[in-house]
Amino acid sequence: MLPGSRKQEVASMLKVMLSVENQFSDYQFVIAGVESLGEDFYKPFKDKSEAKVIFGQTHSLVANSYAALVTSGTATLETAIIGTPQVVCYRGNSISVEIAKRIVDIKYISLVNLIMDKEVVCELIQSDLNSNRLNRELKLLLDENVRKRIAEDYKLLIEKLGNKGASERAAIEILKLSD
Repeated sequence: MLPGSRKQEVASMLKVMLSVENQFSDYQFVIAGVESLGEDFYKPFKDKSEAKVIFGQTHSLVANSYAALVTSGTATLETAIIGTPQVVCYRGNSISVEIAKRIVDIKYISLVNLIMDKEVVCELIQSDLNSNRLNRELKLLLDENVRKRIAEDYKLLIEKLGNKGASERAAIEILKLSD
């Protein structure tokens, strides 16, 4: 689970993410902890859960996970590049979300779906982020056909991003524009 990096965000996300833990008893839930929040911050969540909190190993945790619950942000793109199937989670201040909807006209919030311009990964946003939906979507990620489709879309995403060296090639093109 990647519940985010800010206290309020982590508290909100982690509560709902952990709500499905008991329905997946064959799996070990692990929280990618944020060192700046400290171990004590996670204790209230850990008391009600078997999940372990591990700090400073997010990349390794995601790479070794069968599935991930990820708070919307750059972590969704990183999770896709690593190749781990995911459910994207986001619950923000309702007023801020309504204002954003009126200002920005986009179909998706995750970088994966935005870049691919289609739903590659499920996005559970605001009221859709609840125990029932999260349970259903996480179960879908255990289905081999769903996993195969996601893996194929992730491969296309990486191609679209330009594979290795894309940043350098982009920088060269940008420099050419400034001449």
